[in-house]
Amino acid sequence: MSDNFDITSFLKTAPHLPGVYKYFDENDQVIYIGKARDIKKRISSYFRNNLPSLRITKMVSKISKIEIVITNSELEALILEHNLIKSLKPKYNIVFRDDKSYPYLKFSSHSYPRLMIARLLSSKQNIEQGKYFGPFPDSWAARETINILQKIFKLRTCEDSVLLNRSRPCLLGQIGRCSSPCVKKITLSDYNKTIEGASLFLQGKSRDLLLDIKQKMKQASDVMNFELAATFRDQIKALTGVLQKQSMEHIGIEDTDIIAVVNDNDQTCINVAMVRGGRYIGDNPLLFYNEHKDSPESILEIFITQHYSNKPLPKVLVCSHNFSAGKTLDLISYSQSRKVRLSFNPRGLRLTWLDQVKKNSKLFLARSTGNRDIMYLRIKDLIKTLDIKISCFDNLYIECFDISHYSGESTQASCVVFSKSNMQPSLYRIYKINDIVPGDDYAAMYQVLSRHFSLSKNKTTPSLVIIDGGQSQVDVAKNVFNKFGLDTNIIIGISKGEGRKVGLETIHFSYERAPLVLGSNSPALMLLALIRDEAHRFAIKNMRNSFLQSRKRSMLTEISGVGKKRSQLLLKHFGSFQAMTLATIEDIMKVKGISKSLAEKIYESISS
Repeated sequence: MSDNFDITSFLKTAPHLPGVYKYFDENDQVIYIGKARDIKKRISSYFRNNLPSLRITKMVSKISKIEIVITNSELEALILEHNLIKSLKPKYNIVFRDDKSYPYLKFSSHSYPRLMIARLLSSKQNIEQGKYFGPFPDSWAARETINILQKIFKLRTCEDSVLLNRSRPCLLGQIGRCSSPCVKKITLSDYNKTIEGASLFLQGKSRDLLLDIKQKMKQASDVMNFELAATFRDQIKALTGVLQKQSMEHIGIEDTDIIAVVNDNDQTCINVAMVRGGRYIGDNPLLFYNEHKDSPESILEIFITQHYSNKPLPKVLVCSHNFSAGKTLDLISYSQSRKVRLSFNPRGLRLTWLDQVKKNSKLFLARSTGNRDIMYLRIKDLIKTLDIKISCFDNLYIECFDISHYSGESTQASCVVFSKSNMQPSLYRIYKINDIVPGDDYAAMYQVLSRHFSLSKNKTTPSLVIIDGGQSQVDVAKNVFNKFGLDTNIIIGISKGEGRKVGLETIHFSYERAPLVLGSNSPALMLLALIRDEAHRFAIKNMRNSFLQSRKRSMLTEISGVGKKRSQLLLKHFGSFQAMTLATIEDIMKVKGISKSLAEKIYESISS
């Protein structure tokens, strides 16, 4: 605690009310945020002997100021605390990078409902019964479930614009993964029955569903409708195969999350596995640097508070360690209007689940530790080779720029970021380059750097800026940096070697230093090449998308009688250019303002 801060005087005026407290260091930076039902009691508990962890002890030693915000209730304090931690990311709060919303499966409300992946904005958002199912731990698990449902129930996944404008079955219909409602190969009544069956499957009632299909097969056989009986037989075969593959047996239909914490020195993995409708649908491991050696119990308490503040609670939580977040969990349960049961000593199948989640956590931790060691070796070598002035690895912040175009068209510039020992896709940026001579890479680089660093006053200052190019490109970057009064010594360029092989690149500098060839055995070069290649990939991806969209639009507007307005109407009606290429003349005539003769012109142009 700072010598200038008098905790005794502060506590004299602190109220016995719910609220949020913020601790500041001597640089007036927020270092910790907490919430309490009784602000005065909670803050006073930090200023006593025998604090619970090294992290808290270090944090208290740096406090120079405290601010409090009074709220109407402890629930309001919980919500405010979560939002402040998320936005300010104080040094001594454990912040789990788990802000993404979980995917759900959704049946649309249209005729012939579409099966699709959807995300909910909030755990409080109403979920209509029979339309949303989940959540799933990630998109892969959701897509895998869609594949299973397509195999068993042959549900459509195409957009409405495609459904309404097809004249023949799509590829999925041809291979038996869709019942082709687009060409009325199935009645609406029969299709809705398959939706009901899929809903039972997603609710964990697979055994009931299997018995129902067997009964329908028998009934079809009794009236000698062997074609329908064969359809039910195929469903039974597919469903039985799926059930046999389930490594986790059915145990009621209670939604359950299994959470395990595994430590390995300074690395900790916290893994959340999901069981929905009796099916184990995957896990979601999160890795973080446990600098202050926090206990698994305290990590669980903090994680569950953060995780379920904006995600729906299951009915059961199975945890690897006992923790004391009962009151907080009660508040979250109250805010979501649902109860949750905690299990710290599970038995039977739930114990099997927990053991499996622990094993997965250890495997993930082992792989991550190996990858981390390789990355640290590369970072260490890069810092030494380029003499980068930083206090620790986590402070290394690299931005890399690349230019991409198609023979001068659709010029795009990418900026990718390497930070905290990994690429950071959420910080990537793409710049559309305009008003230059087509193919002038130097003008493109000057423009992107000028635009990027003119807006960078409130951004992190890079430790290193990489330019994909040689000395001429580096000189362009140097001119931009001089214009904005930035340190030009952090600029380097990477020019490709013969055959563009990794290891033959040359490093160019913005100051008086000879170009450097590190060789294929250099860990520093491997890191630079990784970042450079990612910038190249990101630029090309966006350039190609822009180029294709531009070409498709121009292809339509080049047709006599189709201007910009009609091309937009066509693309809006069909949903995509690809869907339009599958349309008939009659389909094209359905678009407002398109006559038969014009539809014939469009059909001939896009079909040739």
